[in-house]
Amino acid sequence: MTRSATAIAHPNIALAKYWGKRAGDGNIPAVPSLSVTLAGMSTTTTVSFDDTLVDDELELNGAHAESSRPKVRASQLLDRVRAAAHTTTRARIVSVNDFPTASGLASSASGFAALALAAVRAAGLDWSAEQVADLARRSSASAARSVFGGFVELDGGDAPDGTPSLGGARPVAGPTAIDLRVLVCVTTEDAKATSSTDGMRLTQQTSPYYPAWVADAPASQRAIREALLAGDFVRLGELSERSALAMHACAMAAGIVYMTGATLSVLEHVRALRSAGLPAFATVDAGPHLKCLVRSGDAAAARESLERVPGVLRIIDTSPGEGARIVAAGAGGAT
Repeated sequence: MTRSATAIAHPNIALAKYWGKRAGDGNIPAVPSLSVTLAGMSTTTTVSFDDTLVDDELELNGAHAESSRPKVRASQLLDRVRAAAHTTTRARIVSVNDFPTASGLASSASGFAALALAAVRAAGLDWSAEQVADLARRSSASAARSVFGGFVELDGGDAPDGTPSLGGARPVAGPTAIDLRVLVCVTTEDAKATSSTDGMRLTQQTSPYYPAWVADAPASQRAIREALLAGDFVRLGELSERSALAMHACAMAAGIVYMTGATLSVLEHVRALRSAGLPAFATVDAGPHLKCLVRSGDAAAARESLERVPGVLRIIDTSPGEGARIVAAGAGGAT
C-alpha cells in the first residue's frame, strides 16, 4: 500500500539574520530572527510511504541521492514522523526546486518545510502548522519560517527573563503588511563551498566577533519587527542591510566568506541607486546572491539597472508569499 502527499513551500530570507546555534539539542538558533517568505521560488516535494521499500529513497532535482548528507537528514526527519505515526514503513521522496539548490537561496528552508508537511500528511497525522514547523526546524532551523507565509519570526537564544528559547516560529504579519519586492540577483548556479551548518559552527568556534553578534542581534530583530509593523519601508531596509553586513563580518572574521566579487559589485550598485534617490537596500544570506529590497513602484527601474551589473546572471523577482501547503494527497493522507 502506498500513502502519499505532495507539498509546495517557498524559501524565505531573513531580514533580521540568525547565525549560530544554541548549545545543546534541538537545533535552536543562538539569536531570534525575522524573515519574509517569498513567492516566485518554490520547492515541490512528494512523500510516498510504501510497504515494499526496504530503505528510504531520495530523488532531488532528478538525481538519486543514495548515501548523501541530504538523504541522511531527510531520513532523520522521516524517523520522527514514523515514531509519531507508530509505523516503520520506508518512504520515497521526490523533490524539485525551481531555483539554485544549496547556493545560499534558502533551498534547505523550503525543502525541509515541504518535506515536513508532506511527510506528516502522508503518514496520516493531523498536526498543526506549529507542530509541522517544529519538525522542520529540527532539520533546518530556517525551515520553520517557511511553513508560514508573510513575515515570520523564529525564537532563539534565551528569552528576556533568561528562560531558554524553544525555537518556536510564528507569523508576525501577512504578505501585504508592507509594500515590498525582493529582487534576487543570482550570481552563480553552483552550490556553495561551505554549508551554513559548517559556517555557523566555525564562526562560533573561532570568530572574535561572535559574542558581539549574539549580544546585538536580539535588539536588531526587535527594531526590524517594529519597522515592519509600523510600515516604515526605509527603516526596515536600513536595519535589514545592517543585520546582513554584521552577520557576514562576524563570519568573515572566522575565514568564512560567502560573498564574491559579484556580490560586492551588486552591493555597491544598490548603494549607488540609493544615493541617486531610489530607495533600495541589500541583504545577503549565507551565499553569494544579493537580494535587493525595493518598493513595488521602484522594482522595474531597479531590476533594469541591476541586470547590467557584471556577474549578475539573472534576477528573480519575488514578493511576500504564502506558507507551505498540500497540493495533492493519496490514501492515508489528508488535504
